Amino acid sequence: MTGALADLFDRQGGVATSGQILHHLTRRGFESAIDRGSLTRLWHGVYCRGEPDRRLLLRGLDLSCGTAVPICLATAAMAFGFDTEEPADLHVLSPEGCRLRSADGLMVHRRDGAPLVEVAGRPATAPGWTAVEVARSLARGRALATLDAALRSNRCGRPEIWDAAMAQAGRRGIVAVRQLIPLADPRAESPMESEARLVMLDGGLPAPELQYEIVDGNGDLRRLDFAWPDAGVAAEYEGVAWHSGPDEMRRDRRKLAAVQDAGWVSVPILFEDVRYRPGELVARLDRHLRRAAA
Repeated sequence: MTGALADLFDRQGGVATSGQILHHLTRRGFESAIDRGSLTRLWHGVYCRGEPDRRLLLRGLDLSCGTAVPICLATAAMAFGFDTEEPADLHVLSPEGCRLRSADGLMVHRRDGAPLVEVAGRPATAPGWTAVEVARSLARGRALATLDAALRSNRCGRPEIWDAAMAQAGRRGIVAVRQLIPLADPRAESPMESEARLVMLDGGLPAPELQYEIVDGNGDLRRLDFAWPDAGVAAEYEGVAWHSGPDEMRRDRRKLAAVQDAGWVSVPILFEDVRYRPGELVARLDRHLRRAAA
């Protein structure tokens, strides 16, 4: 690659059109660079150097449209720091005057009236609007996880989420989202914790305290995922790390022993309990809570 072509890529944020590249390379040189992996096609007529990432994909769209392309839905949620779904596709709005079309890995949407803000120098649907719009497209547990994550990110508050839900009245899934907004809690630390909490609430259990802190017999501070302090009952979601190796297993067992020594009953929750055996999970927790009350 010539120095002039490298300078062009640098000036344009790592992307260039095929026409620009052919000012510096012969057609054969261009094709050879693609075969070697030195150049990679992003979109029709737009290329980058080496392996593309999300930033380069968006910069390629900007170059193609001649303006900054707004992001929405999960792509905006990722930019704001509260995406829970890790989507493979980019979700964008077509800029005014540009006929951007959906393609492999690209979903182009029309959102008339959607409020736009700037994040990392790029226009995006506002955080509250984004949280509601993403949540509308998900099952209830994942929708609550999105709302929890949006609050935890501090990018928006409950009033902004309520305003966005009112603005999206009549759209698919909005009734379910409105029912979930009062339940959203920024203290939830993972999507599966959010799903587990919704299982508890749907099952009629009292709302647990989240990330509740206790001091064990050794004077160490322990934090519990879910706690019913009056009953001395706790529940811990055991994620993948719980099974990932002996060090993690020893750490979790030490925590369990410390919590039990402090007089608490600790109930482990697994992924399968939340997704496939919610009734059994609720019944198990209910038995411990009733036993404590008795």
